[in-house]
Amino acid sequence: MKKIYHLLALVVLSAFTFTSCDGFLDMQPTNSGNADGAIVTVGDAKVALNGVLSAMTSSSYYGRNFIMYGDAKGGDLTIYSAGRGLDAFYTFNHTPNSNSYSGFWSRGYYCILQVNSLLKNISEQEEKGSLEDFSYVKGQALTLRALFYFDLVRLYGLPYNYDKTAYGVPNITEPLALQAQPARATVEENYRQILQDLSDGATFLSEDKSKQNGYIGYYANIALQARVKLYMEDYDGALTAAREVIESGKYGLYTPEEWAASWSKQFGSESIFELGITTEESDLGTASLGFYLMRYGRLKNAMGWYLASDYFLNRLGEDETDVRWGVMDNDEYWYDFDIERKGACYKYMGGTSLPGDGKATNTAVNVKIIRLSEIYLIAAEAALHSTKADAGADVAAGYLNEIRKRAPQLAPATASTITDDMILDERSKELFGEGQRFFDMMRMNKTIEFNDDFQDVPVSHREKTIDRTFGKIVLPISQDEINANPTLKNQQNEGYK
Repeated sequence: MKKIYHLLALVVLSAFTFTSCDGFLDMQPTNSGNADGAIVTVGDAKVALNGVLSAMTSSSYYGRNFIMYGDAKGGDLTIYSAGRGLDAFYTFNHTPNSNSYSGFWSRGYYCILQVNSLLKNISEQEEKGSLEDFSYVKGQALTLRALFYFDLVRLYGLPYNYDKTAYGVPNITEPLALQAQPARATVEENYRQILQDLSDGATFLSEDKSKQNGYIGYYANIALQARVKLYMEDYDGALTAAREVIESGKYGLYTPEEWAASWSKQFGSESIFELGITTEESDLGTASLGFYLMRYGRLKNAMGWYLASDYFLNRLGEDETDVRWGVMDNDEYWYDFDIERKGACYKYMGGTSLPGDGKATNTAVNVKIIRLSEIYLIAAEAALHSTKADAGADVAAGYLNEIRKRAPQLAPATASTITDDMILDERSKELFGEGQRFFDMMRMNKTIEFNDDFQDVPVSHREKTIDRTFGKIVLPISQDEINANPTLKNQQNEGYK
């Protein structure tokens, strides 16, 4: 952890540049701001919050790797050729010294430390009797911190419903001195902090329940609560939260005819929390999600890093008219053998014609972190298991069928046919390329089968199938972090000792 604090100390910003904050929450996140320093007004705090949102678009986080991780490890993606990039996600070739992907840890804690500094500065201004109302910014900051911890504990800690007493990640809610060496909390302690931040954040955000384009708002907080509580198997709580979002009327599902084109639009009707990717600041270009998922050779420097597995394509192929084929196109297999195989995903290029989403470059496509369709799927799964009187299989089928309409040739779910596996399959089809599959499979205690026979790539660090007993379903704490914080030496994850 000391490494993180040194990194933070090196962030040098001589001053904030302030402009009018009118319409701030409708702007794209831009202008990095350091939360540790001259925060006197709400405008200052918003600039610092902007810096946190910008940091989230790093290639080590939502800009690419975090999303690639979830689908590559979950079996919905495969690799066609070794050595192109991020192979270790698929092969599970991780050690503390090699392919540890410590960028997840350092970027996550960088964001957390920025939020902690922001909250501390706000608290100091409030103690001085400031007349500024920082409530809404505090709500956003707390909700973001909850998201960061939720992501980190899923990367480094075992699933909550598998072993919540296992090591999670250090819980840090205050700025720390450079010499601090915090220990890892348990998974349960991490989730307790996440729920507390979400609860506190919702209270502050409840003063304004309008849609916040590019920023965390009240309903993004509630949607995140639904996601977190589903992972905890708090089905009643997840259903309550999901229903609040659905019934708010702030968001609307795309019709089947609208779905594919929605990826070329910013802040659409389903977007609950969407990170703005700007051409000036956060466009990763040839290192972007769009490039990593497109077909080899489609554009210059497109290497065909990852493509859909046979298993995913077979699942989507249950209905050849499924509208979600609209963001898929032929991949390298077609390129090499002239055999149609639509394994290239173009969500992050705006669609198969590569339109982008309205910016100067077609790789600067916003990242949709929470969408309304996911909330319907959460409601379906939660209703199926809920103890509420107004829940049950028929209610679950109703929620699921709203998403299942995107595959018009499939029979609607009914109270007698709906199952967890049916919902899980629908989550795979709807959320493909959005980084959720691996975490879904682990929380639901499923066996993942990898498409190793699709290509001639040796895989020696795992078997063809794994389940959550496999020692490398979490990442190692990197040796650099252990060297900087010896407290972590005896807290390494079991699969890497």
